[in-house]
Amino acid sequence: MEPVVLAYIGIAVMVVLSGVGSAYGVSISGSATLGALKKKPDALGSCIALSALPATQGLYGFVGFFLTYNKITPEITWFQSAAVFGAGLALGFVALLSAIRQAKICADGINAIGNGHNLFSTTMILAVFPELYAIIALLATILIGGTI
Repeated sequence: MEPVVLAYIGIAVMVVLSGVGSAYGVSISGSATLGALKKKPDALGSCIALSALPATQGLYGFVGFFLTYNKITPEITWFQSAAVFGAGLALGFVALLSAIRQAKICADGINAIGNGHNLFSTTMILAVFPELYAIIALLATILIGGTI
């Protein structure tokens, strides 16, 4: 296997896992939105905002792709390709898991809003915590890409 193949696998994993996490996360929070709107139709704005939060991890994977893709050349070394692969694994898995966990927080907040509780701001604040780790993984990808 050539080093360039390992690097391409790394960025593919980055994009796929972060996208899967966001798709799964948006599905979780979207389902909660449908349930909440049956009880409280006027909560649409709050519910949609919370439902969209898990989508950001997929965007981080896409940003990571653009930051590392231009580093892949036919002359890439094994060390450089391992760095791209490692960055892809790290960002991909962190984004996957943080999107799903963030969605569960959002879904709980959406359910509470549907039950008449005023928890939009609190839910937004709590939903930022899992997102922080996806941001840290993106920053690590940026730093790794800067060393290649």
